[in-house]
Amino acid sequence: MSATPGLTLPAYFTYYEAPVKMVPTPDGGLAAWRLDRGSGGWRPANDLVDEILFAVGGEISVLTADQFVQWTEFERARYLSGDAPVFALYETVKAIEEAADTERRRLTTQERALISGIRRKTFVMFEEELQRAGDPGADPTIAASQA
Repeated sequence: MSATPGLTLPAYFTYYEAPVKMVPTPDGGLAAWRLDRGSGGWRPANDLVDEILFAVGGEISVLTADQFVQWTEFERARYLSGDAPVFALYETVKAIEEAADTERRRLTTQERALISGIRRKTFVMFEEELQRAGDPGADPTIAASQA
């Protein structure tokens, strides 16, 4: 599959609320990866490329790199659980959000910044672990460029 002219890679999207990234391949093409909510890893999504690129709107949205990182970590925290340190950080974010909900208020600027920073950190932690496990879609550098 060759890259679509005019498409700048990497590119980030949500597809029916699941994070999807499109990245360049060494041969000049592109590879698409969709978050697997069961494992937190990445599964090939090349079959979605045309639908995403030509049907943006409705259930498909374009994201910035930081929005992609934030959404991915929101999804991982929502669907996964475990004992690794990353899960304690997910619980920290949940506690901050629940405190604001209990107090019937919006998150403060400081709380939003703290959550955003924690999610960048958990993204890197999760992606590094995926790389060690051999996940070809893992890329912790996405969040590093957003710090």
